[in-house]
Amino acid sequence: MKDGKLQIGIIGCGGISNQKHMPNLKKLGDLCQMVAFCDIIEERALKAKAEYGTPEAKVYTDYRELLKDPEIDLVHVLTPNVSHCPITVAAFEAGKNVMCEKPMAASSADARKMIDAWRKSGKKFTIGYQNRFRPEVQALHKACENGELGEIYYAKAHAIRRRAVPTWGVFPNKALQGGGPLIDIGTHSLDMTLWMMNNYHPVSVTGSVFYKLGHLPQATEGNAFGPWDPETYEVEDSAFGMIKMADGAAINLEASWALNVRESKEASTTLCGTLAGAEILSGMSYKTDELIINRGRNGVLMDEHMAGGGNVAYFEGATGEPGYEEAKQWLHAILEDKEPLVKPEQAYVVTQILEAIYRSSELGKEVFLEELEG
Repeated sequence: MKDGKLQIGIIGCGGISNQKHMPNLKKLGDLCQMVAFCDIIEERALKAKAEYGTPEAKVYTDYRELLKDPEIDLVHVLTPNVSHCPITVAAFEAGKNVMCEKPMAASSADARKMIDAWRKSGKKFTIGYQNRFRPEVQALHKACENGELGEIYYAKAHAIRRRAVPTWGVFPNKALQGGGPLIDIGTHSLDMTLWMMNNYHPVSVTGSVFYKLGHLPQATEGNAFGPWDPETYEVEDSAFGMIKMADGAAINLEASWALNVRESKEASTTLCGTLAGAEILSGMSYKTDELIINRGRNGVLMDEHMAGGGNVAYFEGATGEPGYEEAKQWLHAILEDKEPLVKPEQAYVVTQILEAIYRSSELGKEVFLEELEG
């Protein structure tokens, strides 16, 4: 620390860094300052320094050089999914605290390496699941903690876009991302659902992954972010999974960037409990985020509503406030030696399930989670 402020290194100065992390860290200037920026494209790192860094901030194109700086307290790993593991492991070996963007990793094997390195380091570690910080998500989580829904035995994790394929960066690149909508936005809805249920013991997964629309030129019509290139589109356009938990509970996960449906429901969850049910509605089909709790009361069925705010996170019109709250609690976790809200062990289970859905679809059969440990 310097002058009572945490010294932060940013690794990856692309979209999510500029849309979420750096603007919110700048707002928290009383707690931190960004003193190093790394990107394989030097111009992006230089631009990030000019907009968000201290005058003396350093610029790198090799993250290993950034990690050598003993004054850096923590790093934010904001690179394509497949590089999360090597950078995070190296950061822990260099004695840094780490915030890694979601998903934790592109495979369970990589996620385990990250967990092992973290445990050896004694440092703080969290994953960027900012949707937990939305007000309606926080409210529903409190209701679940208080037992208002009873036993939650069935749930749906929704990450459905009708046509909103990202057309920038490396999103369609399977080698760098590890997958498409399942690993990109399905990871958020799954994290929310598991967190609400407080259930991190999956037993088996049956998955179906589809590559139907990505290569069709006519399917690009109406895409929210403009036409994508069918020739370079390598990832799935939709994926679905049925997850069985050790206690008998079940979760349906649905994810798409492109699917011929009317409703776009993203970063949303449906919970069915023995005392009540609940839905969080969010995505392009909704003007505001909403929480609805349904139950029987006074002899009739009741729907209880709470209006929220926001839409598709980190695009035009979004508030960005969950990212600010995420950054604030993360910095306080380090300064006050507390656990961050998003725990690495929880994010690891998310990665396990996502990998199992891909594998189940490839093999055409149910996959047991213990098989991923082999």
